[in-house]
Amino acid sequence: MWYEVDIRPDDNDTWLVTATAFDEVVSFGDDTESALRNVRDAIEEAIAGRIARGEDIPFPMREAPSKGHFVQMPVMVILKAGLHMQLRSQGWTRADLKRALGCQREHVDRLFRLDHNSKMDSIEAAFTALGVTLEVNVPALKAA
Repeated sequence: MWYEVDIRPDDNDTWLVTATAFDEVVSFGDDTESALRNVRDAIEEAIAGRIARGEDIPFPMREAPSKGHFVQMPVMVILKAGLHMQLRSQGWTRADLKRALGCQREHVDRLFRLDHNSKMDSIEAAFTALGVTLEVNVPALKAA
């Protein structure tokens, strides 16, 4: 999943980059590659902050359009952000999810921490508890 970014030369021989969907994200890099890598990290931090504050997270695009600049987010970041948004949209709290999963509070808290490498079966169980079935879409391979 992708987020659109705006990248342009800054006045000190660096590249300034902002994320269209996140007002709080501003980053830079010595070249466009490092600027895009840095803004992806900044978007992750913005998502983590919004989860911690219980705020909405902008939905990413499913595919990068052919024009403009975009960064692809790690799958686990998208899953944890999606879990947060599902919880909010259904009016659940983490305590509700804890009860539904029959687990400890720390286990549920880790499901929302981007710095924790949660197991996929735990993520899937949390979505299932919310009545959501995860779907994976892998592009078809092209014939050689």
